[in-house]
Amino acid sequence: MDDVIALVLGSFILALAVEHYNIHRRLALNTTLIFCGDPVNPPLLLLGICGTTAFVSMWMHNVAAALLMMPVATGILQRFPTGSAQSPLVNKFCRAVVLGVIYSAAIGGISTLTGTGVNLILVGMWRSYFPEQNPISFNTWSFFAFPLALVIFFALWVILCCLYIRRGSSQALSAYLDRDHLKRELQLLGPMSFAEKVVLAVFSMLVVLWMTRRLTDDIPGWGALFNGRAGDGTVSVMMATLLFIIPNKKKPGEKLMDWNKCKKLPWNIILLLGAGFAIADGVKTSGLAEILSKALDFLEKAPYWGIAPAVCLISSLITEFMSNNATTTLVIPILIQIAKSMHVHPLLFMIPGSIGAQFSYLLPTSTPSNIVGFSTGHIEMVDMIKTGLPLKIVGIAVMSILMPTLGAYVFGTDRAI
Repeated sequence: MDDVIALVLGSFILALAVEHYNIHRRLALNTTLIFCGDPVNPPLLLLGICGTTAFVSMWMHNVAAALLMMPVATGILQRFPTGSAQSPLVNKFCRAVVLGVIYSAAIGGISTLTGTGVNLILVGMWRSYFPEQNPISFNTWSFFAFPLALVIFFALWVILCCLYIRRGSSQALSAYLDRDHLKRELQLLGPMSFAEKVVLAVFSMLVVLWMTRRLTDDIPGWGALFNGRAGDGTVSVMMATLLFIIPNKKKPGEKLMDWNKCKKLPWNIILLLGAGFAIADGVKTSGLAEILSKALDFLEKAPYWGIAPAVCLISSLITEFMSNNATTTLVIPILIQIAKSMHVHPLLFMIPGSIGAQFSYLLPTSTPSNIVGFSTGHIEMVDMIKTGLPLKIVGIAVMSILMPTLGAYVFGTDRAI
């Protein structure tokens, strides 16, 4: 059991509340309406759908974000004809939207601690191996990872526009997609209910508390009031608990959340995190990490600037054949061992290793998010390889530039510990 697991548990309960009260659908329709354009502007509409998915993925697990947003995306695509009646231009746009949703969910997850299990495993292992060091807070991680995710996100958008949006796409889409239809769908949802407003308020409060727990050395944040005993998990569970107390004003005595609504909690992810921490501890205490580190001892000869790309590349290749979480759990203890033998800051290895594990863009089976997109029938493996390969290259390049520069400023990786 770890603070990270409490963080995930609370976040999932809040995500379930967002889903239950249809807040994600309202958000998606509003965003699509803003970005749709008149006549339809395909690149702008694609940016709106991808941007919404990435934003949602920042605050919940990337698989949950993909599962929430894919029905919204396919709902837009259902307005287009299918089969032989579908023009090549519309077909390409459909592929771009599905690819955009699965990759945006993965990219958005990088930018916050709660976005994906990989970031949480990294934070948990950092605390486990180096308890005397400052823990990586929500704020610290976002300060580094958000710019990284933003650059990769815009690279994704450019790649999709170049590969899948052609001249004439606007005219082809305008016949089936108009602002009036979107407005009607939004009107059918009606005005925001009391329950929706409160869930949104609780969610906003959670984000503010996460961002202000630890600020700087001069401005310690509210966490200092509890002498470091309150973590991000404390806030997450406290906000989730509020949902079980506040009434939803729909039925007398009914609260915003109850245990029946929580039955869809993905316990497998929570158990997987716990198992990951246990395995990492086993790798450390059994001496296996030292043996495995010898297989990667060639990295010891790598120059400071070459460490991040080498580690990121190795991790991003392994993750195509294993789950992101399993890759991180396997690779991080080995990288810590190598960092110790090289006398460099462990995060210089750990962060590229964990972020590289999230670059699983090539195969449908690499991550559940990819399977969600592949199962729609709109994309094929060749589409994933065609889009995923340049995206992976961009991701590794951006990581290689930011880690020794911004990473050194945020995490102090330019000095050994």
